[in-house]
Amino acid sequence: MARSGTSKPPVANFDSATAMVRALANFLHGRDFPLLGELPPWSEPVMRGVGRLVNGLPRVLREQVYIWGGWAETVGPRRLRAARAEDVAAWMVGLYPQRRFPAVAIGSSNGAAVHLYAALGVPWLPQTFLMPVARAGLDPDEPKADLAWAREPARIFLEQNPDVQLHHMHDPNQDRLMIQRMAYFRVKRLRLGAAYERFLRETLEPGGVVLIVECGLSWPTTRLGERHLFQFGALGGATADEYHRGSPRVEAYLARYRSRHTRWDAPTPDGESPEAEWGFEAALRDDVERLARQQGWRVVRILFEQPEDFSPVVADLYRQWYRERGLDERRLLVESFILLEPYWTFRTGSVPFWMVFNKEPSAQALATYLDRTEPFDEIAMMLFSHGVESVGLVRIEQWRALLGRARRRGVFIGVDERAFPRDFAAFVRYHHDLPKKIGSRHPLPPAVPLGALERLLSREVRDTRVRWSG
Repeated sequence: MARSGTSKPPVANFDSATAMVRALANFLHGRDFPLLGELPPWSEPVMRGVGRLVNGLPRVLREQVYIWGGWAETVGPRRLRAARAEDVAAWMVGLYPQRRFPAVAIGSSNGAAVHLYAALGVPWLPQTFLMPVARAGLDPDEPKADLAWAREPARIFLEQNPDVQLHHMHDPNQDRLMIQRMAYFRVKRLRLGAAYERFLRETLEPGGVVLIVECGLSWPTTRLGERHLFQFGALGGATADEYHRGSPRVEAYLARYRSRHTRWDAPTPDGESPEAEWGFEAALRDDVERLARQQGWRVVRILFEQPEDFSPVVADLYRQWYRERGLDERRLLVESFILLEPYWTFRTGSVPFWMVFNKEPSAQALATYLDRTEPFDEIAMMLFSHGVESVGLVRIEQWRALLGRARRRGVFIGVDERAFPRDFAAFVRYHHDLPKKIGSRHPLPPAVPLGALERLLSREVRDTRVRWSG
């Protein structure tokens, strides 16, 4: 079995799967999640100082720090011949404690589900990860050029990795800064592979449960090969139709960034595929079920359509668990993309509500949940910054208004309101700020038995968009 000393393969620290695995692994070790797991905890004071300096720079320089910081995590095209998805899998399983678990989850990335795994005390193996590939000289508003450039690097990578499917994603709206220096190669496992299979055999208890987490989100794609897809745009502020057909919002956005285009000229989609970052590719399920039959494990599937469908379910479950423990359940902690903290969620007695990003659909998901649930006395909120005044961005005033729905106190966690959405110091401050602004403390609870979870889900999930079978 891979051990925690395994060196980090070329996956992005800003990748959702990478950050979520690190946050969960830290929690299962009984630790918190400073600096998104990128640097040792002792360096946090230094990095807070660096963050303040970066936030104090003029806008242009701040954006360059973000662009080149992302570039530093890329793999060069020449190194793709040696890049192995198996190395990523071995590194990820090596982050977890080496002990027996009653269940192991596998499948779609989802921040709300991370809190479910934390409550159950079980690990999660992601199907998808991001491998950023270095490139230069790209106009972010010319997706056909990016597709053409990436064909050969993609062919080389896929030739060496027969168990995966490559979703080349190009999003000039939300990733405008990053894609100026990299191509987004999102890699989905079609089979378990040696590292995941070994981890399951060695850590899952006899008669244990495999939870397959399946987000049904799809997106228009262009197929370039048997295992190679191109996806233009991504879940967030603009719709798939706006990416491909344009709109007044897109035209205004491009004018804001002085683009020579008024709409994007993207490759014509020839089908729908699982969304590159969040969607579940069903081929993996067959391999999981094969191994489960051989080993006598039970398979339970958790199915939902949108990533945020899971957030109100997990929030309600936490409220229920807190009530059963006699704890106050009127404090909500709103998390954003990779800014999440399972350890301090429990220690502060907070109810987690995870948002995909900082865009209008996420704000609406939070507002809808607040409309239908019992009011919270306190609401605390982290906000991811991606550096762009993009289509669908929710202004800081609107986020502040959502905090105002708390009965007693609404507060940002680690957010520089003046710098948002170029508040790059938020990636450092969220962890330091959280225990400072929420003074309540509770011991880490024992893991919730899977049977108790299923009984709760059978009652609580009935009226939601989440299904549970097996």
